[in-house]
Amino acid sequence: MNINVIKFFEKYNSDPELYQRVQDAVAAYPGSLEIRDALVEATLIPIAEEMGLGFTVLDLKVYEATKKNAKYNDTELTEEELAAEDDEEEYWLEGKGWTNDESAFCGGQ
Repeated sequence: MNINVIKFFEKYNSDPELYQRVQDAVAAYPGSLEIRDALVEATLIPIAEEMGLGFTVLDLKVYEATKKNAKYNDTELTEEELAAEDDEEEYWLEGKGWTNDESAFCGGQ
């Protein structure tokens, strides 16, 4: 896993100025907020690169999947608890919007 993703989100979660900067970039984004990978490429990744913490959309996907899997592997939760935790957790890609993954539209080819 790209350590820069972890470092970036540690800072993002603890620095209100960085959080607001990202939110402002998202608010100014002219594209569809539903196409999440394009949103991340245009807003989040440039800010991370300016901080010297560059990563890719794939790096973020791996980070979020690892984070989500770790949460569910640590405890046995009921379906209601899983749904409630999903509502509490904020992900950029996992379970949100669409992606530009052409294989999803081409039968996996």
